[in-house]
Amino acid sequence: MLDSLLAFAGLCVVLAVTPGPDSFIVLRFAVRSGVAASLSAAAGAAIGSLFWAGAAGLGLAALLAGWSIGYTIVRVLGALYLIYLGVRALCARRPVEADTTGIPEHLSWWRAGRTGLLSAMLNPKIGLFFLAVAPQFVQSHADVVATTLLLGCIDAAVAFGWLALVSIGASRMMRWLRRPKVGTHLERASGVALTGLGVATLATH
Repeated sequence: MLDSLLAFAGLCVVLAVTPGPDSFIVLRFAVRSGVAASLSAAAGAAIGSLFWAGAAGLGLAALLAGWSIGYTIVRVLGALYLIYLGVRALCARRPVEADTTGIPEHLSWWRAGRTGLLSAMLNPKIGLFFLAVAPQFVQSHADVVATTLLLGCIDAAVAFGWLALVSIGASRMMRWLRRPKVGTHLERASGVALTGLGVATLATH
């Protein structure tokens, strides 16, 4: 059992370091609002991943995968949300408020966490990941729901750990540079990435 959990954790590490919507969202908050907001977004994304693990364990994700219209609806909503975040970053009227003192723009932890949570919950690919991968790590005599939730906790912990490193690293880099224009350019870059991911998701069948 321990070997299976370690193998699953290793797979989660590989997937976590692969750039995705959550990474760009956390990076944007780290650049714009500092480490507290970006950590909240990371926690929200991890909770959203845990939601899909529970849904997969209960069979809801299987139902969604088998119901093509339902999957399409969730996929389109998730893509539109990513495009909304990207366009919002690109069309921001004011630059990142990080003056020579390095003080970022204030953003509530709740708002940042909600953004990360919605991004993960509107990504049905996470549910399909648990449907496809989790059965390989569930032993025949084990409780399927409980084991899937345990795997979800491992995935959430790994994802949060990686996103926290991204958050802290980006925030420290911004404090070291103390250049508002750098933050603005990075936010614009994250906006382009989020918009591109949203468009690519819409184009995916």
